[in-house]
Amino acid sequence: MRANPADYQLFSPGNLQAVLSLLASEPAQWMPIAGGTDVMVLYSAGKLPNRKLVNIWNIPELRRIEVLSDSIRIGAACTYRALRGHDIVSREFPLLAAAASWTGGIANQNRGTLGGNIANASPAADSLPALLVYDAELSLISVRGERRVAYRNFHTCYKQTAMAPEELILNISLPRRFAGYFSHARKVGARNAQAISKVCLAALGQIANGAIRDVGLALGSVAPIPLRLNATEQMLAGKKFEPALIAAARKAVAQEIRPIDDIRSTARYKAAVAGNLVAEFLEKLAVEGAKA
Repeated sequence: MRANPADYQLFSPGNLQAVLSLLASEPAQWMPIAGGTDVMVLYSAGKLPNRKLVNIWNIPELRRIEVLSDSIRIGAACTYRALRGHDIVSREFPLLAAAASWTGGIANQNRGTLGGNIANASPAADSLPALLVYDAELSLISVRGERRVAYRNFHTCYKQTAMAPEELILNISLPRRFAGYFSHARKVGARNAQAISKVCLAALGQIANGAIRDVGLALGSVAPIPLRLNATEQMLAGKKFEPALIAAARKAVAQEIRPIDDIRSTARYKAAVAGNLVAEFLEKLAVEGAKA
């Protein structure tokens, strides 16, 4: 059943404080909308529960990218196109730039926002594994003020987050400390463009004296939330490259993930692909990582 526009309200205050006041006045009743690439899908299908929408697309504080000496701060309403076209993002955070290039088509990338991808909380979202391995931090804002949340603690369960109903994602901070890391991103889907991930991987690592000095691994579509592979990382740290390491990594990945059967693929398939992607990364890290 399609939605009836007469059943919905859209308010566009034009400034951040007015938006926050509106969210606080009726918590959980007002839904922020920026690019609308997720919201409008539900609306078109008649499945959007919120009848009150507040436009945050034109809020200046949410659209800027700030480059600091030790971090980069990305406004929540920055689009994938803005991320792809930003020099520092492309050079220092290639995993995020790659994910931005995977997300939908050009029209989606012109409208879709990083904050919207985070708030939508889909475990299949392309950008979220990159944020996990880059140790992102979120700034959440409300009429009560601003608070910082480590992104690794943001998703609590399927489609649930640590954000209060009256809060808004203000920006996403990434530390500028990944120079010298080898980066590897892969998305497995039904086709190359405009496909939801069956499995996606964001990975980075450093090698010292023939051994893995540091490694970051995160997967999408293999658990109720975007998943950082902490146990697998701990197992790999300090290990030298040898044939047995790949087998051990596959086993560790299988123990951490929790895939399910869905319309895109089976749990068995996702588990096999997840192991393959991590193995592929380690094989490339052994060769390319030594050059980084």
